[in-house]
Amino acid sequence: MSGRLEGKVAIVTGAAQGIGVEYAKALASEGAAVVVADLKEAGAKETADAIAASGGRAVAVPVDVSDEASNAEMAERVVAELGGIDVLVNNAALYAGLQRRAPFEIPVDEWDRVMAVNLRGPWLCAKAVVPAMQARGAGRIVNQSSVGAWMGGSLLHYSVSKAGLIGLTRGLARAFGPDGITVNTIAPGQMNTESTLELVPEERLEQMSQQQAVRRIGTPADLLGALVFLCSDESSFVTGQTLLVDGGLLMH
Repeated sequence: MSGRLEGKVAIVTGAAQGIGVEYAKALASEGAAVVVADLKEAGAKETADAIAASGGRAVAVPVDVSDEASNAEMAERVVAELGGIDVLVNNAALYAGLQRRAPFEIPVDEWDRVMAVNLRGPWLCAKAVVPAMQARGAGRIVNQSSVGAWMGGSLLHYSVSKAGLIGLTRGLARAFGPDGITVNTIAPGQMNTESTLELVPEERLEQMSQQQAVRRIGTPADLLGALVFLCSDESSFVTGQTLLVDGGLLMH
């Protein structure tokens, strides 16, 4: 790693488990002070402790991304303790535990909860941190979408929420580009993670990988280069974009 985020303060939501853990570790390894933000406080502390044990700097902060007051409290605490906010990675989402259903068999309360976390959450997180980025004169927001935004499928509410993130990305990029704040999206393909394996057997993942230009199952490590680039000053002229990291499953 090259220290491309030295001196930066980065918030990663949903960093108590899965891809979020790898995102937090990657940003810390590039020199950022990382805020491990998650509703699961024990898991967030575990991630922060692992970063500290590797020589990085991290703090665990509880947050319910679907709640406006909780996001505001998180942002205020980060500014007070770390001096400001430079990077927000909107990774938190409901995915694991969802059941595949026909479109109109999805319970309304489940639909609403998915939208509250996966789409309203990133909007509220951005709302909470943008003033601190404006005070810095720059900032990086990276949203986490999915190839499901294009492919649809039997997790309709999840796919719709991830498609909505692309619209949110473009709208925020237009609004805050004059402040030096860039807003981009990473859209992973099917990744070999615990959450994915709950929904898709590994044999099915292997079959799907044969439809890609790069014929192997993706891993969280495949996302880290795109993440660090979009969080760093190297991407200062890139905004409103969605980068598919899917082995060439979709080419957009």
